Amino acid sequence: MCPQNFDEVTTENMTENTSEYVSDEMAANETGDSIETSAGEDYSSEDVGAEDNILVCDGLVKIYKTDDVEVLALQGLELEIKRGELVAIIGKSGSGKSTLLNMIGGLEKPTAGRLYVDGHDLFAMSEKGLVEYRRKSVGFVWQNSGQNLFPYFTALQNVEAPLYFDRMSQKDRREKAMNLLKMIGIDHKANSYPAQMSGGEQQRVAIAVALAHDPQILLADEPTGAVDSKTSNMIQDLFRKINEEIGITIIIVTHDLSLANKVSRVIMISDGKISTEKIMKEKYRQQLDNMTTENLAEVESHEEYSILDKARRVQISQEALEMAGIDSNKVRVEVKDGKIILSK
Repeated sequence: MCPQNFDEVTTENMTENTSEYVSDEMAANETGDSIETSAGEDYSSEDVGAEDNILVCDGLVKIYKTDDVEVLALQGLELEIKRGELVAIIGKSGSGKSTLLNMIGGLEKPTAGRLYVDGHDLFAMSEKGLVEYRRKSVGFVWQNSGQNLFPYFTALQNVEAPLYFDRMSQKDRREKAMNLLKMIGIDHKANSYPAQMSGGEQQRVAIAVALAHDPQILLADEPTGAVDSKTSNMIQDLFRKINEEIGITIIIVTHDLSLANKVSRVIMISDGKISTEKIMKEKYRQQLDNMTTENLAEVESHEEYSILDKARRVQISQEALEMAGIDSNKVRVEVKDGKIILSK
């Protein structure tokens, strides 16, 4: 039987996943721990990145080991994301994009390299500091609604859940949760349970839940992967609206290339490294709100750039190599009229 009043729900009523969440929340509240770093771990904007960067990945390496094999998921990945950016990280399965997202969320640690968030070395924090970071600084939206929502809570109760351990009155908690549902355009489902909502409605509630703690960064892992194309477009537009209205940094990890038409910056990841980036053209940005979904595919929206890493290496796509007729691991490099030319 579903509980009718959120304040009647105790930790004994919660599932195993809920208990893990409660443990993190209670540990952070009991210790009063703040986001802390070891001495000297703050970075200088001159050394690591510009002051308006909220995220700097510096040579991230991640190796997964089993008894028989080692898998290199990230290979010295370097990335900077500015405060308030709306970014899509796109790559095939196994490219390393989900590993990167988990690291940004403080869920996995790198084998080597550093990750700076708002000037702090994330993995120089204590475990208590990481709990507080996950609780306050990042919000998560997962592809599977079962990871986002409690099935026996209404939409309103789900949004209230992250606020339950804050020092807020029931009235303030209820008011904040309702305002978030209104902003997302799902307040008419406030008293509905997840089973009574469509997949798109569940994802919209999940976004409201992720925003409940006013995080600095919103992380979305394949948020449109389990919905139809119409709902996918609606969710994409919702991320743009949130980014514009709140100014929150949003990082979406996906294999859905249609997202490229809706975000300011597209980062293509391949074999654990950033291969190319696409930056939205200003003229396209100005016209975007007036375009239909059909028209988006017809307009050239972004400028594409290949990425040089710190060792001055660049990845060339297989498609480009085939178009150039290059079928070996050796290329001729020439500079003519200020242009670098690769040939057989």
